[in-house]
Amino acid sequence: MVALVIIALVAGGFGAIAWGVDRYRATFGALLPAGAAVVAAEILWMVTMAAGLGGTSATAWIPWILPMAVGGAVAWSVAGFVGRSRHHHLVERTNQILAIR
Repeated sequence: MVALVIIALVAGGFGAIAWGVDRYRATFGALLPAGAAVVAAEILWMVTMAAGLGGTSATAWIPWILPMAVGGAVAWSVAGFVGRSRHHHLVERTNQILAIR
């Protein structure tokens, strides 16, 4: 259980950093990349533990490091994709509103 908490905290931290660094962070909430990172990391941890990769000393690092790395990658990709797409739609909608007047 300690592994789940540590992995969730690290993945959530990566999500917070990804939100803070993104230039379009005003278009989405701070919990979106953090939540996506935590969910991806915890699911991957469950898959690696179910596959038996945490049982031997040679592969014991995989359920710890791999979910954190994947959580960070998911956080960056969610922040980048959602931020750019929402910003694009917001600019497009603003231009439509201004074109009406």
